[in-house]
Amino acid sequence: MARFAIEPGTPGRRVDRAVADAAPGLSVAAARRLIAAGGVRIDGRLARKGDLVMGGQTVDIDDRRQVEHTTAGQRVAPDPDAPLDVLAVDEDWVAIAKPAGIPSHPLRAAETGTAANALVARFPECADAAADPREGGLVHRLDTGTSGVLLAARNAPAWAALRRALAEPDCEKIYLAEVRGAAGAGTSHEAIGRAGRRSARVRVGGGRNPLPATTRWEPRELRQGTTLLAVHLSKGRAHQVRAHLAAAGHPLVGDPLYGSAGTDTGAPLHLHAWSVRFRDPQSGRPISIEAPPPAWAKMRS
Repeated sequence: MARFAIEPGTPGRRVDRAVADAAPGLSVAAARRLIAAGGVRIDGRLARKGDLVMGGQTVDIDDRRQVEHTTAGQRVAPDPDAPLDVLAVDEDWVAIAKPAGIPSHPLRAAETGTAANALVARFPECADAAADPREGGLVHRLDTGTSGVLLAARNAPAWAALRRALAEPDCEKIYLAEVRGAAGAGTSHEAIGRAGRRSARVRVGGGRNPLPATTRWEPRELRQGTTLLAVHLSKGRAHQVRAHLAAAGHPLVGDPLYGSAGTDTGAPLHLHAWSVRFRDPQSGRPISIEAPPPAWAKMRS
């Protein structure tokens, strides 16, 4: 059972959004399903769709209920022919290296060709670990064009515990990014919000439901017209690295969404989730997992 308190004086907000923000990586849609399954309480009473939570109230999230509503028709379909690069295995989790160009998970149960499809073929227990059955146990996600470390849970309690571990201040995610121009070291503390209800972009410093975000970067190698950066963050937001670097004047190579209009069309996105460091929820020991960098991300000098 996870519990969080709403700070006194906080304006009322919908319970599904409050739960999604409190459980890192949980979508609003998944929070609604959790509420429907009876897994959320406000001051001890069962939450209902459309409820508001106010400052001073306490919200409980029942981790055991997060997958009770999963049905066979919603589960990720295993794809035994899909390649799977396993980086590390624990009794509660598995880490894989996602290739660039492969989605993290399907949007609909019948879809295949994603990292989650390959994952549940090798580790079928992952299919029932996440609150959203489409995720195949994934604790976090990477954009389709981004390669690197993906972490998945092998049971429901581990899924909830790992999501909390990845939101702790001592968790660190390091990305490798190649950006346009000669970039120096920098930090952005600008909040990240959605540009619109149906927009694929996010907005730095505003947008819908902006959330706090901090990104720190330093150059690893200056190249001909580009810079290879190491990018550090803890609690990641959607498109955080791409948007913060673009706002700093250094869009990623291969990123037409945040780059200059008409540039990089068709080029691969040069963003790699190089490592994830966190504390194991069971033992408390520090865990560090790395995914070997692709050719563009390797030092040339």
